[in-house]
Amino acid sequence: MVGLEKDILLTKLYIPKPRPKAVRRPRLVEKLSEGMHRKLTLISAPAGYGKTALVSEWLADAPVSVAWLSLDGGDDDLGRFLRCVIAAMQTIEPSIGKGLLPMLKAAESSPSEAMLLSLLHDLHSLSPAMVLVLDDYHLLRSPSIHEAVAFLLERMPPQLHLVITTRAQPPLPLARMRAKDQLTEVHAGDLRFAQREAGEFLCQGMGLVLSETSVGILAERTEGWIAGLQLVALALRREGEPDRLIQSFPPNHPYVWDYLVEEVLNQETESIQSFLLQTSVLERMSGPLCDAVLSDGEHTVRAGFGEATLALLDRANLFLVALDSERRWYRYHHLFAELLRKRLDPTVAASLHIRASSWYEANGFALEAFHHAVCAHDTKRAARLAEGAGLPLIFRGAVTPVLQWLESLGEQEKNELPGLWVMQASALLMTGKTTGVEPKLQAAEKVLQAVEQSDMTRDLLGHIAAIRASLAVSKHDAERIVAESHRALELLHPENVPVRTATLWARGYGCQLRGEWAEASVAYTQALANSERVGHVLITMLATLGLGMIQEMESRLYLAERSYLRVLKLAGDPPLPAACKAHLGLARLYYEWDEREKALEHTRQSVKWAKQLEQTDCVVESEIFLARLKLAQGDASGAARMLAESDHTVQRQNFAVQLPQLLAVQTMVQLHKGNLAAAERLATANGQLASTRARVYLAKGNSAQAVAILKPWHQELEQTRQERERIEAKLLLAVALFGHGEKRQAVQLLREALALAEPGGLVRTFVDEAALLLPLLREWTAAEAASEYCGKLLAAMNQLAPAHGTGQPVQAQQAESLIEPLSNRELEVLRLIAQGFSNQQISERLFIALPTVKGHNRVIFEKLQVKRRTEAVARAREFGLL
Repeated sequence: MVGLEKDILLTKLYIPKPRPKAVRRPRLVEKLSEGMHRKLTLISAPAGYGKTALVSEWLADAPVSVAWLSLDGGDDDLGRFLRCVIAAMQTIEPSIGKGLLPMLKAAESSPSEAMLLSLLHDLHSLSPAMVLVLDDYHLLRSPSIHEAVAFLLERMPPQLHLVITTRAQPPLPLARMRAKDQLTEVHAGDLRFAQREAGEFLCQGMGLVLSETSVGILAERTEGWIAGLQLVALALRREGEPDRLIQSFPPNHPYVWDYLVEEVLNQETESIQSFLLQTSVLERMSGPLCDAVLSDGEHTVRAGFGEATLALLDRANLFLVALDSERRWYRYHHLFAELLRKRLDPTVAASLHIRASSWYEANGFALEAFHHAVCAHDTKRAARLAEGAGLPLIFRGAVTPVLQWLESLGEQEKNELPGLWVMQASALLMTGKTTGVEPKLQAAEKVLQAVEQSDMTRDLLGHIAAIRASLAVSKHDAERIVAESHRALELLHPENVPVRTATLWARGYGCQLRGEWAEASVAYTQALANSERVGHVLITMLATLGLGMIQEMESRLYLAERSYLRVLKLAGDPPLPAACKAHLGLARLYYEWDEREKALEHTRQSVKWAKQLEQTDCVVESEIFLARLKLAQGDASGAARMLAESDHTVQRQNFAVQLPQLLAVQTMVQLHKGNLAAAERLATANGQLASTRARVYLAKGNSAQAVAILKPWHQELEQTRQERERIEAKLLLAVALFGHGEKRQAVQLLREALALAEPGGLVRTFVDEAALLLPLLREWTAAEAASEYCGKLLAAMNQLAPAHGTGQPVQAQQAESLIEPLSNRELEVLRLIAQGFSNQQISERLFIALPTVKGHNRVIFEKLQVKRRTEAVARAREFGLL
């Protein structure tokens, strides 16, 4: 797990054991057991009320598997939180989150809803019941974590039960859960010791001899507060006259703690007092860590002193909590540690934090070392640790704590270390707060202009350019991407591999947008090699995806298929939203190979996962292709409706890059309907695509105008590696020349197109042009011996010949005997009924509401004059509709 060494992680997953002489709470244990059928058990009370002790007592004998996670402030980052939760659950079921963990480690932005769905997918496969405990939940303040927990609570399977212990009510949908009887609650009033329990704790648990009257006074003065009673017991152990001390207790609960801490500390030796105060800066501690913190430049404690003292404090029950079964790691009771820290001089505390930071750094705990440097207010040290040794902390799941620290610094501090401005810009970009990025970059540049150039300043300037290239990627601004990435690669230090790798990918994308396929391929290949070397899974996915798109454009379709399938494997199951592009690529390939069912399924998956991405045009791109598939099925009306929705999104979101393809498919719909005037208007607006305008002129019978458009386009493409477009240009130009009477040249272009297309097995590129291409292909095959590939294409086109020849919908010719023919949508529903799909399944596959499906069923039954599904299928087969 990135950023957490194994033994530190194990302390967070350790299930606390009930103390041998602990007061049993059968009433509360029974309440928790009865609440297991609900989703959530919430134990909310101030510090010192025994929340953790109650849960450990309950679960010690519970017949369920338990995953425990002790939270701390370093977990206040959604990515890190989810990794810790998965690690906890993997102690029960190792397969949980196995495919998701690499994505969380590599994610350069906040985990998405798709990642949470992936985790839920794994949880639904749980066989035994599991309880997940999130201890000290109040330490988490990130809204994204609360939203994620609420999301999981709403959808988690019944075999999982969540337990949260917290000092404050968490911002979760508790009111709704209460109304649905999904919540069991335990509060401070439930946890307070009654007089009987207080007596048992003081006399049996702490070994005191007290009268019932004294016990009653203590229970009343502390209000049953368990931590207060424990301090009372520690203070009374060495008191010769316990009644005197009991009578002198302050009457108000808030003052009891301060009073008793003072009493307890005064009774300890000077050595123990010093140990308690100095080690209070540690959130968790081991013997060697305590030795390092207690040793300064002049004095070094003897080896093993920390371990021996921790064991002594553990035996004395002095607010020490064991964090592992070997009792190597401990923590103080939180409130006890807080009050000890109040007694520390700030200067002394800072030096202690620095020693802790040094020990953590030397032992490979990067995030913990950073945390203590921040607590010491040592900006330079914290900055160096945040930069990391080769991989910054923000790339290791610590975006939130680093960003919070950066936002706490003043401008002067960041001006003294301009790299902090750049780090903050990078962190903002990763969290999607793009509007705040450019001002931070400009602030860094302003400082760097006034300092002497060095390798460090050059690297910072390179990082600034790399961030700007990433910003341009989201806007598909090819020129800006290429310019900024080129500048970045010139300036970045050769050893700054993480930033160089991301920049190489950005450069590849920019070159791809400009149609510079060779340059894009080189950049993607370099980015892929780097990302695989350093384990950067996200860039590995994106670079592989980029290479697949280039392979597709170069008509190396089988290689492209392998690339897209690799992306899906890397993306996990269910996949990350970024996999929508790979699904769409596979949809295009399978459609080209005339495997339309597979193409349709991948397109639906592409739409589904694209909707998980924010502020991108991936949904529009997928929906446009889905409309094209509908058109290929003869559903021109359905395609038009979907394109209208996409058009609205393009205009609203200003997704200009999708406009040419949108207009192209809209033009195809109008041509399919025979609306030549409307098609021509769209083609004129879509001036960038020569192929679309040429198709309109060919449909109008104006071959000369089509040739005038296609010849320059064809000549331009002949100088490129864009094989798919070259094939399309040759086909259309061949058709136009054939119609213009230039048959010899038309046949030569057709021959060239077939030679380019055969290695990739292209089918639909030819079949979709059947109405225009079939006369030319028939004439050529009549004169020359056709290859097996050509024969396959000719057979496929001949099947569509009647529909293309008459311009009538296919179903009108198949079922002329019907009084009222079925519409395209009704035929689509009928085919799914014949395949055995339920109404709900049809609704999901066709992206229409369930009542709409039922309405189609009624109309189909009326037109076929039947009453049942089976009768409808049989009648449809009689009419040749299936």
